[in-house]
Amino acid sequence: MFASWNDRYRMHPPDEELIAAYLEEGDQDAFRTLVERHQEQIFGYLMGMVKNRAVAHDLFQETFLRVVEAMQDRRGSYTHKGQWLSWVMRIARNATIDHVRKQKKWADVSSDDDAEGRSFWDTVSADAPHADEELHRAEQREWLDEHIAQLSPEQREVLLLRQETDLTFREIAELTDVSINTALGRMRYALKNLRRMIEEAGKTSLADSADPSPE
Repeated sequence: MFASWNDRYRMHPPDEELIAAYLEEGDQDAFRTLVERHQEQIFGYLMGMVKNRAVAHDLFQETFLRVVEAMQDRRGSYTHKGQWLSWVMRIARNATIDHVRKQKKWADVSSDDDAEGRSFWDTVSADAPHADEELHRAEQREWLDEHIAQLSPEQREVLLLRQETDLTFREIAELTDVSINTALGRMRYALKNLRRMIEEAGKTSLADSADPSPE
């Protein structure tokens, strides 16, 4: 028997309902569900920005320490606008900026990437042959991760925010304190530059994945 709409609603309550349960009833399970629901998107953004799993993990923990403090009115407050993920992403971005400032540079931290770790490029579709597909995908992901790191910090950030968190360009613009046109322009140039690197490297099977159109 198919679950009713009410049953599905109870099984997958919206963010705002979970937030209310946490804030009003101290429901830790509700907060855990919120974190688990969005952790891949948030960690994917952090990993894409710092390129180091240990650092990304630390920033993830710092982000949610700040989230808890803010939701409990110790460091600002969350206003119920149905944009919890966008709000958390702003905190994650600020935590990343604080880390980068301590390093005194907008650059990727050197690391030995875990080829099995999830990254933005896991979502890129490939036109590769089916034979040895997993090996090809791993090699493709490694190559793309390496070259996205060569984009300017602004272009890289917009691209990661769009692909990892699926935020709208309006939300990205608000988060990064720029106009929508600027956010769109950064995305367009990021994809254009990535496509150029792909074509220069002769990676023709990836060329269509970097369509210059941000839409």
